[in-house]
Amino acid sequence: MKSQKVLFVCLGNICRSPTAHGVFEQLVEQRALAQRIAVDSAGTANWHAGKAPDSRSMQAARKRGYELNALRARQARVQDFDEFDVILAMDNNNLQDLRELCPSHFTGHLGLFLDFAKDGETEVPDPYHGGEEGFERVLDLVEDASEGLLAFLLDQQS
Repeated sequence: MKSQKVLFVCLGNICRSPTAHGVFEQLVEQRALAQRIAVDSAGTANWHAGKAPDSRSMQAARKRGYELNALRARQARVQDFDEFDVILAMDNNNLQDLRELCPSHFTGHLGLFLDFAKDGETEVPDPYHGGEEGFERVLDLVEDASEGLLAFLLDQQS
């Protein structure tokens, strides 16, 4: 059975994509699928490269049992399209930036993360300039989409 690699991408890689990374990675581990599905995250901008996730993201995640403190921000790069099978953007701006970076030979899945959600939302809103409720909303959306993404990946593997 082929293993798959998933990359979550937002703007700065300190709020939305590390939250998705941590939540989805824990889901994969809980289902004993870590040998088959690898997870990473990145940002389209490099402002926060090498930094830990936003403290508010880490705090909101920790309240729900997710640990993000080992993650470090990095910028998405062209090589990611050779390394990852599924690259998921948090919003349409991130997706547009990724499409511009995407080499023509990429045959994997490039799209919006919330395409896998039941909620009906299309974009994960950036909570950076808002209050605590924004980080809770990100977690709600990420948890919803993670289940759908896992079902998609398992379907691809069978």
